[in-house]
Amino acid sequence: MISRSSDTTRRGNEPLDVEKIRDDFPILKQIVHGKPLAYLDNAASTQKPNAVIDATATFYTRQCANVHRGLHELGSRATAEFEAARDKIQRFIGAAQRNEIIYTRGTTESINLIAHSYGERNIGEGDEIILTQMEHHSNIIPWQLLCERTGATIKVVPIDDDGDLIMDGLERLFSKRTRLVALNMISNALGTRNPVERVIEMAHAHNVPVVIDGAQAAAHETIDVQALDCDFFAFSGHKMFGALGIGVLYGKMEHLEKMPPFHGGGEMIHTVSFESSTYREPPYRFEAGTPNIVGAIGMGAAVDYLEAIGLDRIAELEAPLLAYGTERLREIPQVRLIGTAKRKAAILSFVVEGVHAHDVGTVLDLEGIAVRAGHHCAQPVMERFGVVATVRASLALYNTREEIDRLIAGIHRVLEVFG
Repeated sequence: MISRSSDTTRRGNEPLDVEKIRDDFPILKQIVHGKPLAYLDNAASTQKPNAVIDATATFYTRQCANVHRGLHELGSRATAEFEAARDKIQRFIGAAQRNEIIYTRGTTESINLIAHSYGERNIGEGDEIILTQMEHHSNIIPWQLLCERTGATIKVVPIDDDGDLIMDGLERLFSKRTRLVALNMISNALGTRNPVERVIEMAHAHNVPVVIDGAQAAAHETIDVQALDCDFFAFSGHKMFGALGIGVLYGKMEHLEKMPPFHGGGEMIHTVSFESSTYREPPYRFEAGTPNIVGAIGMGAAVDYLEAIGLDRIAELEAPLLAYGTERLREIPQVRLIGTAKRKAAILSFVVEGVHAHDVGTVLDLEGIAVRAGHHCAQPVMERFGVVATVRASLALYNTREEIDRLIAGIHRVLEVFG
């Protein structure tokens, strides 16, 4: 992907100016409990730059109208922006054609769409679906529900003590009844960056399609679905500095054109009668009803923002920050890191000896530090590591070493309170 330059973020080959980036995010300037906000909950949802906020405001103040059906000027503007965002997303993930980009409410709905529209046509009684032990619930429950409906079964790839997939274990799971592999690109609970390239190659050698949950990956590395050769790729706008309630499902057209609708209603039809109906081609077949128009436009603005900075430059910024945070946490004897894979994204999950994760999160909040505490919708991961919950500090392009230092000071405060 070729990244466009931006005067507010970089000039030539100069390093990114984090303070200028932070100026793009007005929410970061606020005070929480009398302390400056240190927002370290980016794996749950990222904050929004002015570019996304402005795009959203412009829609509501200048062109608020439904798409596709209106012949008036506002409808034309809305439709143009909505479809332009689809083109941006196609380019952003390297899809072969724009009709492979389906708007959804987020990664969860995208995976449910696959489970219903693809799964019920291609997976039946006695068939097998391969998942991994580190999946988010959104990449477990839709497949469990499909198995309940069809009589299929789930097999699970184990992970080692560092949080890496045991690839020999994956190879042993394939059989003549394997019909699908679904896994995350980056674990939301561990930060592990899975070797999805190898998984896809292995699965395709068995003629098995692969679903990639890319929710945690889209804001941290360049995605090229054609190079990956994945069959489906799902991600969410709000985890890549875009609007809430919008997501995308990419699917190879060879699959999409054979899949029936997921929802029924307006816009997805070609003809309707009380006797029968016919449906439009992808992607519109899967976009029933009024879509999240402003969310799609905001997601397009987020794509513009990320491309202007450059995903490679973001990775260069986040890697040393992750290394610094890991080093500082390891200095505290009472802290145990959960997820220490060699290749991982900017996620620091940990437990504090003798203190529940929720108590840690509460004390940190009083220090103005926003983290996530709980099972992170990944209870099988918690069970694998023998914990009920972890504290998760997840980083983004606007975070700083000073915020990591505040996190460490906050943990020492926790130890004082509960010591």
